[in-house]
Amino acid sequence: MSHKKEKQPGNIVSEPMAAYLTADTGVSFMNILGGAKFNTDTLNDWDILKLTRDGLPKRLLMRMAKKISLTLQELADIMHINERTLQRYEDDALVKTEYAEKAIELAMLYDRGEEVFGSIDKFKVWVRTPSIIFKGETPLSLLDTSVGFDMVLNELGRIEHGIFA
Repeated sequence: MSHKKEKQPGNIVSEPMAAYLTADTGVSFMNILGGAKFNTDTLNDWDILKLTRDGLPKRLLMRMAKKISLTLQELADIMHINERTLQRYEDDALVKTEYAEKAIELAMLYDRGEEVFGSIDKFKVWVRTPSIIFKGETPLSLLDTSVGFDMVLNELGRIEHGIFA
């Protein structure tokens, strides 16, 4: 038995061929957000970035709040905006980038919750239920900070994989 190596031409890669795909952005959150001016079949991270930077119309925020059963006060608290200031926006007026970003994160969170629990209604119950894992607070009460968002998302991951406190 001879262990001779065959000489390969210089332009041939000697590693297996692989397809590298980017992670799915998961655009079903747009339904929670109330739909926007993007084709969700081709929506990507750059479109979401543009949507965030351009701002969202107040009517989309109100539609989302209704869909996920948040009061105006709860939405205002999560977005760090005075409830009265939010009320003053015209329906077609664009809210600032930081508020749009929070709204998109919230829609993505509820989309993730629906995915984990199998229905948006089950997630809406869970998000309002005090939990030992959150020291007796509701997941909804944590959403006023990015750390709280991360805690809730991490807990959803644990639930999805069957890891309970």
